[in-house]
Amino acid sequence: MAEVLSSVEARLRSALGEPEARAAMTFVGTDRIEVLRFLDPGQSPDSGESEGAVVRYATLGMSARPMADPTVVVPDPDRGPRAELILSVRAGLADTDKVLHPLAVLAASPQVEGLVVSAGASLEVGEPLWPGAPFSSVLVGESGGLVPDLELAAPLEPVRFLPLLPMTPNEAAWKRVKGAQALQERWLAHGTDLRDPLRGSVALD
Repeated sequence: MAEVLSSVEARLRSALGEPEARAAMTFVGTDRIEVLRFLDPGQSPDSGESEGAVVRYATLGMSARPMADPTVVVPDPDRGPRAELILSVRAGLADTDKVLHPLAVLAASPQVEGLVVSAGASLEVGEPLWPGAPFSSVLVGESGGLVPDLELAAPLEPVRFLPLLPMTPNEAAWKRVKGAQALQERWLAHGTDLRDPLRGSVALD
């Protein structure tokens, strides 16, 4: 487990730079979950954050164990999908650092609730992602973009770094009916800035 997480943190650092803050949380019956905070390359913590800067929050600990189908009586300790979560938002527009706890809760959900988190899934937080946020749920995006998948020695499956895309309640309801691809196409067609922590819902039919 420690070796996997060491490799995961090295991959995050190589893709996002040095974390300028981190927090650790432990929930009953789960392993330790950390959330690392990164600023865009070229943004220095000493120079302050501008509205153009992007802050990224990445979990560390979710991939320590493979996610297992809750219907399996005896899960395989090695085989199964592994993932970490990444949220990107524009800095300085909202108190987005309060997202650390909701992110850790989502990262712990495979251990707590037996969820297998994959692209296209909706994850519900049950409260605003941060104070005043118009989002209480996220859409899980496809891996392989911002942070490349991390290959592990067989029989372990690769660690996938899954982007989280905040959804308004209307978008979440629309996605349940139309599907993840349709919502993402709607965002693209309207040029929605998914990193805007204050954005409103995209126009929906």
